[in-house]
Amino acid sequence: MEVTDWLLQGDPSIRWQVMADLLDEDPDAVARERARVAHEGHGAALLAARGPDGQWAGGAHFPKAEPTLPGQPWTSTAHVLTELRLLGVDPADAAVREAIADVKRVTRWEYDDEPFFEGEVEPCINGALVTNAVYYGEDATPIVERLLGERMEDGGWNCEQERGSVRSSFDTTIAVLEALAAFERVSDDPRVPEARASGEAYLLERSLLRRRSTGEIVDEGYLRFAFPPRHEYDALRALEHFRAVGARPDERMAEAIELVRSKRRDDGRWPLDVVHGGDRVVDYGPVGEPSRWITLKALRVLRWADGG
Repeated sequence: MEVTDWLLQGDPSIRWQVMADLLDEDPDAVARERARVAHEGHGAALLAARGPDGQWAGGAHFPKAEPTLPGQPWTSTAHVLTELRLLGVDPADAAVREAIADVKRVTRWEYDDEPFFEGEVEPCINGALVTNAVYYGEDATPIVERLLGERMEDGGWNCEQERGSVRSSFDTTIAVLEALAAFERVSDDPRVPEARASGEAYLLERSLLRRRSTGEIVDEGYLRFAFPPRHEYDALRALEHFRAVGARPDERMAEAIELVRSKRRDDGRWPLDVVHGGDRVVDYGPVGEPSRWITLKALRVLRWADGG
């Protein structure tokens, strides 16, 4: 079976992105397929998991109920909104608008009881929040202002800064870069692309994978591809960012690009390397088995890297 045929047998959230990013199909056909995400499959399951109080699992970052699995639970509001964005749910869909209205009305951060779209204090959390806020049409300007002020001397960001860290982290920096790239689409503030460029330089100076000081791989986890990536960095997530902002591939990305190529199986598909954390609403497949999500992401990164 052709890999694209296999991908098109998947969830609507996969199909519309394959149609748009790999097959260059008619935009109207893509839009019709995308409209199904909120009403079928994974997107519908995520929306249906919203509680009677209008939010997910009763909380912003953490569920009210005790988790059943070890590790970070991903069933609460912030994480489900991120997941819906990754699936590409139509933000104008009536069910999505109703959910966002309820979140604005009800959901408050566990830290300091602040309203959801006014933000939290950690840049990794606020990075995802800004990306989501832009996607769902909410104002993120005050949160972006905070992120701009939290940039570190080396050009990136780190959630541990307030606890004394003086170096940026890959995990926090990629979240903030995705946020700044999203915010650029709705803002003409010249500080935003400048800050994004500095964070991208932080990653590129380290070949997206290595310590600048020693040349060693920063974390073996960065070599393992996950969907959803959650709060974690990996080389594929970084390459997806550079593809999305229209960067030109260069030698500083070469090792990460070759890592993506090396993970392709003989049948043309890519496996899911890891699942982060515990409780979740949707299961996207077992570790070690072919993953439509990783395959889609890898194919569009390689299409970009090869000049497609």
